Amino acid sequence: MYSLAQSVEIRGAAGEPIPHPFRGLSKLEVEFRRSEFSLVAAGPGTGKSLFAAMLATWGNIPCLYFSADSSAATQTARATAMITGDNVQGVKDALLGGDFSRYEKVTGARWWLRYNFDARPKPSDIERHLLCYYEIYNINPHLIIVDNVTNVDTGNVGDAESYTFGLEGLCEYLSEMARVTNAHVLGLHHVKGEYADGLNPIPLSGVKGQISRVPNLILTAHKEIDGMNSRILNFSPVKNREGFEDSSGGTFASFRLNRTNLRLEDLDDELPAYV
Repeated sequence: MYSLAQSVEIRGAAGEPIPHPFRGLSKLEVEFRRSEFSLVAAGPGTGKSLFAAMLATWGNIPCLYFSADSSAATQTARATAMITGDNVQGVKDALLGGDFSRYEKVTGARWWLRYNFDARPKPSDIERHLLCYYEIYNINPHLIIVDNVTNVDTGNVGDAESYTFGLEGLCEYLSEMARVTNAHVLGLHHVKGEYADGLNPIPLSGVKGQISRVPNLILTAHKEIDGMNSRILNFSPVKNREGFEDSSGGTFASFRLNRTNLRLEDLDDELPAYV
């Protein structure tokens, strides 16, 4: 056991926020802190993987990304477009056409951003890759992303109760991983069926599997489509142990999706309105 004075000495990097580009979330007191576990929950096609990709690429920090939901080609094109600002379609054409040399320098500069593309990783696979990361760089990642948590193979699931129990156990495992590695662990997750279209704010109760007990931070995301080929993505802090939260999902930070380079751009510098 430790006194308060001793706790100051042994905390290491715990609690330090990792860099991120989302000013609107900072205004809502949202930070992604090392040694903590968070969830981003949304319906399919709402942009949670783009959010994670921006977090992974923007700060150029040590990161290990478990991309069970997207292929190497998809992640490479997205990340390169976000980093360079180039048109993602042009990046894809260069990648698939075998003429990717123009991007070698910029992608090479992100040498400690590493991916695993297993479609159904086991916890033992995650641990092995963490050990490999440490062996190569002599440090743990500052950011670990699991996209999606439901893709992690936790064993046979026979019914809804065991499904929920398995998800909660996985969240406890990821939370412990954050503590042990001093990384921020970000999991991506789904929402209940009535919120799957992603067109309305999603409350804390809309997170699938009722696994809100463990994460330090939970963001839900919904979208706005204006009919002009533009899309606004809204991220709501429905749980936040370190700052502002609104479990209804009605308070959110808004970002415009730049369809050219897939970056999420702060919509404005004003605090999001309460709905």
